[in-house]
Amino acid sequence: MLGIILWILIVWLITMAGLAVVFRDEIRSTRERDPAATNVLEILLTYSGLHALILHRIAHGLAGMKVPFLPRWLSQWNRWLTGIEIHPAAQIGEGFFIDHGMGVVIGETTVVGKNVTLYQGVTLGGTGKEKGKRHPNIGNNVVIGAGAKILGNITIGDNSYVGANAVVIKDVPPNSTVVGVPGRITKQDGQKIETELDHVHVLDPLMQTIEALQKKVEDLEKNQKAANSK
Repeated sequence: MLGIILWILIVWLITMAGLAVVFRDEIRSTRERDPAATNVLEILLTYSGLHALILHRIAHGLAGMKVPFLPRWLSQWNRWLTGIEIHPAAQIGEGFFIDHGMGVVIGETTVVGKNVTLYQGVTLGGTGKEKGKRHPNIGNNVVIGAGAKILGNITIGDNSYVGANAVVIKDVPPNSTVVGVPGRITKQDGQKIETELDHVHVLDPLMQTIEALQKKVEDLEKNQKAANSK
C-alpha cells in the first residue's frame, strides 16, 4: 500500500512539474496580474482560469487533428468544471490570464493574442447566425474588464483596455480605452494600458463630453451675468 501511495505521489509531482513548465507563461501572467497569487502550486491547483486553458489546449489540439465529437464534449465539460466556455477552435496566445472567470464565453473563430487579460463575465462572441469568421480578434496586451461584450468579426488593437460592461461592435485602434454601451473609444494618453490599471480612473468619453458641455454652459452663464451687470 505504501508503495502505491508513493508511486501516486511521484506521478502527481511529475504531472505538476510538467504543467508548470508547459504553462509557465500563463503562471507568470497570473503571478504578475493577481496580487492574491502566492505560489506556483496554488495557481496550478486552485485557479479555474488556468484549468480552463489547460483543458482548452487539449480540446484545441484534438480539434486540430480532426477528432470528432471529443473536443466539443471536452469544452462543455470544461464549462461545467470551471464556468468558462471556450470553443475548441478558438485560438489563444501565450500569457493568457482569466481572473475569476465565471461566465466567460469565447466563440469558435476568436483569435486572442499574447498576454491578454479577461475578467469575469466577458463574452467574445458573434452577432448572429452568419458563417465563417464571425468572432473578434484580440491584439496583444489587451485588458478586458468584467462583463464586457465584444461582438462580431472586429479587431481590438494591441495594448487596449475595454472597460467593465462595455459593448464593443466596431474596431478599436491600438493604445485605446473603450467604455460604455455602445463602446466609445478614447485614448488613454496614447499610452499602453497596464494590466494593473486602476479601473476607477479610466477615462470615459461620454463623461468627458458632458463635463465639457457643462463647463461651456457655466462660462456662458458667467459671461451673461457679467454683461448684465454693466
